[in-house]
Order: sequence, then C-alpha cells, then structure tokens
Amino acid sequence: MQKIFFGFIAFFGLITSCADKDIFILNGEIDNAGDLKKVLLYEGDAVVDSAFLNEEDKFRFKRTAVEAKPYTLVIGSRSYMLVLGNGDRVDFKTDLNQSSDSYTVTGSEISSRLQALSSIRGEYQKAQNELQNEYETRLNNNESQADVQKELIARNEQILAETSKKTLNFANENRENLAGFYAMLSIFSLDPITYENELIEYADEARERFPNNSSVQFFANHMAELKPVSVGQKAPDFESLTPTGQPVRLSDFKGKYVLLDFWASWCGPCREENPNIVKQYHAFKDKGFTVLGVSLDDNQAAWLKAIKDDKLDWTQVSELKRWDSEAGMLYKITAIPASFLVDPEGIIVGKNLRGEALQVALMEYLNE
Repeated sequence: MQKIFFGFIAFFGLITSCADKDIFILNGEIDNAGDLKKVLLYEGDAVVDSAFLNEEDKFRFKRTAVEAKPYTLVIGSRSYMLVLGNGDRVDFKTDLNQSSDSYTVTGSEISSRLQALSSIRGEYQKAQNELQNEYETRLNNNESQADVQKELIARNEQILAETSKKTLNFANENRENLAGFYAMLSIFSLDPITYENELIEYADEARERFPNNSSVQFFANHMAELKPVSVGQKAPDFESLTPTGQPVRLSDFKGKYVLLDFWASWCGPCREENPNIVKQYHAFKDKGFTVLGVSLDDNQAAWLKAIKDDKLDWTQVSELKRWDSEAGMLYKITAIPASFLVDPEGIIVGKNLRGEALQVALMEYLNE
C-alpha cells in the first residue's frame, strides 16, 4: 500500500593516486571461502557487477562512480553495505567461518565507522529472521495464529525501538561525517515517525554540511517537504466533499481533538484498523474528540459500502481521485492507513497512532 522511498549504506574509500581518480577499486579477500566462486555487487536492487575468486580466493572490482554512492557486496548468503566513488581504493577481507560482522575494511576512517552501523543492522536482521522462524514453527505446532502474531508483533516493536535508538546514538556520534548520514537513512527506513523531528533537524544541518552530495541534498529536500505536516506544526487546512456533496473543511472542527484519517475501501490494513477507530470514537466523542475520514477511493459505490459495512459514523470526505487526492498530496501521503491527531488549536500532536497507541494518546490529552 505504499510508495517506496530509497535504500542505502556503508563504506567510503580514500583517493590514493592520480591514476585511480576516474574509477574506484575494491579489493577483496575471503578466508574459508569453501565452494564459493563468485561475488556480486549491487546498486540498489540491481546487480551491476560480478567478480570471480582467483586461486587465492581474492577478487577485485573496478568501476566508475562520479559521486560516492551506496553499494551492497554480496558474498554467498552474506551482504555488506559499502559506499564507493571515483578515486576510492578500498581493501575488504572477511572469514566465512566467523560471524558476518567480523570483516575488516582498510583505507578509510569512515569505512571503519560504518562497520559498527552494519553490525547494528546485522543484529536487527538476525532478530527478524528468528521471529519469522519462530512464527512458522509455532503455527506448525497448531498454536493460535492470532495469539502468536500478537506476541511476536510486540516483541518486534521492542526490537525495532532498541535498534532505532542504537542507530540514532551512532548517527549523533557521527553528525559531522557521512557515516551519520547513512545512519539517518537507516532510521528513516526503520521508524520515520518516532524520529521525524530528529530526521528533519539533521536534514537541515546536512544540507549545509554536504552541499555537493546529491544523495544528501535529495534527502534534505524530502524532509523539508515533510516538515509542514510534522508533529508540532499547524495542520494545513483543506476543503473536500462529503458523499452528499457538502463541502467540509478541517478548520470546521476547531475546538476539538480531530483524528484526520486517510484510508480507502481497497486498503486491507485500513479496514483492519477501522474497528479500533470506531471503538475510540464512541469512547471519546462526548469528551471533545472526533474523526474526519479522508478516503483515497476512486469508486463512490465502494467507498459508501465500506463506510456502511465498517460503521464509520463520523464525517467522511473524498475527491475520488485515489493518490491524486489534493488533501492527500497536501499531507504528503504515500502510504495508507495514515493519520494525524490534531489538537483543538489545529496543531499536529500525533501521527499514525494505531491500535492501543491511539487510546493512550486520547486518554492523555482528554484527561481520562
């Protein structure tokens, strides 16, 4: 249900000679390579190069990258995040009998720093794999799917929170070099809502600190677009139409806490969350709370049926333009469900509060 932003991360080489200025060189050596014959180099999701191991289990990549950019070196089932650009000469070594984060990188201080970030990411991926394996094992043992999901989702949220905190600490320790930038990109992919203000603040700094890095500038521009709809900002006003064609503005609800809920009849996760919103609406509607639903539907019949089936008793509006909704574009909606909790003065005080988190927030703000 979403549009993808971009992927990233890991090491930055050092210019070593005039002859190498038009290419980067990555030299690699693998101990205990076993039957491994070839390694791959990815840029994003695409393989851009491959190299065969020689008789000493060594390999070399020579490529052109006018600007340093992120690559992923794939060795068997392991992957290593790299950042390479023209003039870089990097030496990489790993032992496949050791843990995946025991590799060495020489030729760049930033490469060494980013190895610590790679370790954090590796721990997170390992935990994710373990949760998936446990999920499958417990279902095979005929445990209740709902109970298993509830338990593992809670554990995953804890793992995510711990990983994000470690990553932010790393980023703050490296704010003045590109290692901090790649850490912030990692946070953006992990938990962009919780750390939205930190990401926006960092982006403003990075724009000035790395003026010639297009990836940094792209990131900074993206965060600048999100800033007007971040927590603490005045919620942008807009007008849309109810199913009967009546114009409604967000500002019509001034004086109440409003959950501005972006959803659609075709959005499975939205429909799954609707019962929770219904529950909180009826619990708090007489205490200064309401909901304004903004549908990204393009079929009025489907929209109206979903409103009726899900018992959505609050005000609903839609332009029936799907992703071209003016309200959706105003609020930079690229994934649904998405929601904004707006206080009586029109200030955004929460984003994407789902499940129990919505109830907790309403209890806090409405003094329950």
